[in-house]
Amino acid sequence: MFEKLSILKGLHPGFFLEHELKKKKLSKRQFALSLSEHPQTIGAITKGNRDMNTALSLRIEEALGLEEGFLMMLQVFYDIKKNKEKQKSKPDLSVFSTTLFWDTKIENIDWSLHKKFIVSRVLEYGNEKEKQEILSFYGKDAIEKLTPKTFYKRPTSLNGINII
Repeated sequence: MFEKLSILKGLHPGFFLEHELKKKKLSKRQFALSLSEHPQTIGAITKGNRDMNTALSLRIEEALGLEEGFLMMLQVFYDIKKNKEKQKSKPDLSVFSTTLFWDTKIENIDWSLHKKFIVSRVLEYGNEKEKQEILSFYGKDAIEKLTPKTFYKRPTSLNGINII
């Protein structure tokens, strides 16, 4: 089992289930009905839109002659992979001051979706440490694509009077 797991680590158990059903020439609908399960449930799992649960995995494993717990092990490894990807999708939040993103909770920012806003905010109002973090998180090429060639720099003084 562990040899197979090391090869399939990070794969959604539904994709493995789909492969097994095709290999055994079973339709998803007939297989679902044989388990007294809704065909939509099996369809959603095989598409990766729904996670595997323990009770269903035990019934599927018995019906397909798989080792008990195999599908749930795949689910756990898939969840670990998703969690790691989610953690990688944020820069080091401790670098940013609370005033930089005063209008929102920094933990709730979607760093991929709001990339243009974040880069412009940090470049305009951020300190060097914050700018460096954004540069290392997004990369130089991405930042150059997001910023206009003549990026407006907020003046720090006006006629000798310091502005905050």
